[in-house]
Amino acid sequence: MTRVLIAAESPISQRGLEALLRGDSFIEIVGSVDPNAGNLAHEIEDLQPDVIVFERRNFDEDIIPPVFPTEDASGPRIVLLTDQVTGELAREALRAGVRAVLPRDAEGEEILAAIGAAASGLIALNPETLAAALAVTTNGLRGESNRAGASPPRAPGTALSPREIEVLQMIAEGLGNKEIASRLKISEHTVKFHISSIFTKLDVSSRTEAVTLGVRLGIILL
Repeated sequence: MTRVLIAAESPISQRGLEALLRGDSFIEIVGSVDPNAGNLAHEIEDLQPDVIVFERRNFDEDIIPPVFPTEDASGPRIVLLTDQVTGELAREALRAGVRAVLPRDAEGEEILAAIGAAASGLIALNPETLAAALAVTTNGLRGESNRAGASPPRAPGTALSPREIEVLQMIAEGLGNKEIASRLKISEHTVKFHISSIFTKLDVSSRTEAVTLGVRLGIILL
């Protein structure tokens, strides 16, 4: 059971997220608060959530230190719902504990998948945010590699979906197609489809290459 705290700016958003999360038997809603009320830190300490669904129309660097203290690595994982996050800001948010970034109008299935990924310690970004974050990462790596005389790592042209990230993480854990299908409660045919899509998006031809690149890009953890 994943304990989730909802931190949404408007009562309408709070009620909508509550209705969505109540439909998942693996989620327990421990509270619903306004993140601008000034008592979020107290609520987190009191309610001890595993994941915080943090909804905010405008997200900027000024809110990262007080809301997501970087020194507390053991704190709850953050699923951020916001209108726009730049590549640099996405990297700062990830360093500060955010594990998923989605637009505020994301589909319910995407939000639930992001919560599941965050609770498992994975990272889930929507395509636009991931592309921006990878652009920042790749540019930095390219500069370092050029100085060292090495070739920069390839970056995927299209972002992986939350489900594909789950599958890639399980591949990294050494699971076969049948085991992945059983854990995700999907068919082996669907697993093969996801793996084929992962290979295409990452421009790789083997599981080892996919895992290696996924780790280098920060998509999955080992």
